[in-house]
Amino acid sequence: MAKATKKQALGRGLSALLKDPDNDIKSVDDKNADKVVGNIVELELDTIEMNPFQPRTSFNEETLRELASSIKELGVIQPITVRKLGFNKYQLVSGERRYRASKLVGLSTIPAYIRIANDQESLEMALVENIQRQDLDPIEIALSYQRLIEEIQVTQEELSDRVGKNRSTVTNYLRLLKLDPIVQTGMRDGFISMGHGRALINVENLNDQLDIYEKIVSNTLSVRETEALVRKYKNPEGPKEAPKKVLPHFANKGTRELSDFLDAEVTVKANKKGKGQLVVPFKDEADFQRILNLIKSEK
Repeated sequence: MAKATKKQALGRGLSALLKDPDNDIKSVDDKNADKVVGNIVELELDTIEMNPFQPRTSFNEETLRELASSIKELGVIQPITVRKLGFNKYQLVSGERRYRASKLVGLSTIPAYIRIANDQESLEMALVENIQRQDLDPIEIALSYQRLIEEIQVTQEELSDRVGKNRSTVTNYLRLLKLDPIVQTGMRDGFISMGHGRALINVENLNDQLDIYEKIVSNTLSVRETEALVRKYKNPEGPKEAPKKVLPHFANKGTRELSDFLDAEVTVKANKKGKGQLVVPFKDEADFQRILNLIKSEK
């Protein structure tokens, strides 16, 4: 209990330090900056504004209420992260669900880590941290990857290193953004999975995409069934069968005779000129010896 009281007192002390206008901390080089950056500070919720770079655009109301109930009972266990904008003014970097849930239960303050960063660093921190920590849907992840590439100006290879994913994984997410917006919305709402989306990417015609999407939803098709349906759309006539080679008459007749004589499914291959080969299968060493003895007996 003494340890918890000490921690809370420390938080209040840092909060008071941040409210001193004569010693406002604006950079990591300022006096007392080392006491704030990296430590947990109790911040008033109304001093924190939302992050315009936040990749999450929708929140499940039920899970948000569950989190709010947990916070009401146990408090905010994992602090949020904010960026200092000015005197007693902050911007959310990560932890929006915790921030929203704290407001739902009527809290006035929230534990937070304070970072001092420029807009570009804030964007990268927000996107990378949320990709790694939040349960984003595939489209939100894809949009976050796209924003990192466009606004931070990194390559897919550099992006894969920063988010700790294989380059192929990053590419697969980005390809989802080529889907029709209705299909993307369906994925965000949970009607189809990323696997369904990856199958639909192979259909270039957007009308066909929507047609298949409707079939997936109405018939609750699996990813494998969706892949088969996509193949059918792309090749409605089905795969062309290779023309069957017609054996010469003597080979047809001889194959039947050999199969009966050797009691084995003999295979014969022959061209139009009559040149070819025989294949005689056997089950084991004893069966091989049986066939060999039959052939010898005909000498």
